[in-house]
Amino acid sequence: MTPPPPGSRRERPAKPALTREGIVAAALTVLRAEGLRKVTMRRLAQELDTGPASLYVYVRDTHELHAAVLDELLGTLPPAPAGGTWRERLEQVLTSCTAMLLDHPELARSALTARPSGPHYLNLIETLLGLLAEGGVPRERAAWGVDMLLQHATATAAEHAGEEPADDWRNLIGTLRTVSERTHPHIAGSADVLLSGTPENRLSWAFQTLINGIERTAVPE
Repeated sequence: MTPPPPGSRRERPAKPALTREGIVAAALTVLRAEGLRKVTMRRLAQELDTGPASLYVYVRDTHELHAAVLDELLGTLPPAPAGGTWRERLEQVLTSCTAMLLDHPELARSALTARPSGPHYLNLIETLLGLLAEGGVPRERAAWGVDMLLQHATATAAEHAGEEPADDWRNLIGTLRTVSERTHPHIAGSADVLLSGTPENRLSWAFQTLINGIERTAVPE
């Protein structure tokens, strides 16, 4: 009788080859399940069943990894709407970007210092510059202005990173409403306005204010 062929010595299938794309995909999985703090080289090495040193061949450090993850998330943004004025479409693109960052506020805080440079980030910049050009904004103002617009979107989302103690907000409201008119007359007279508005209309106002300033303010020579 012919003996059966020898069994494989492997206890599991061969691991797929490491790639930068695979590492970033694993980082997104960890981000969505466990948060940005767990998106570390050591945690990804466990996820990919390899050693941390192997990852550094494809990603320089955690800083670069977070930027790559952000670039992938930018790829989930909807395209610029077809209808409306250039201002309305520009605001909608920026609002969509802010909303995505609000879903990942820890990543937004990291993005204040880590700039992505991947294809999705470049597409976003191209879209913003195109809309500003459509509105007749001079190229140099548009180029500087895009940075301000994205900074505001990122900072708005980063402000909400982590737990926001309810007591802190209540204390601020109480302080503004009871401040002495003798020592702080401007605050006392503006307390209601300082606390007015919804997050949505304040964000819209901020973007429109920035767009107006970018359109009208010359870049210094």
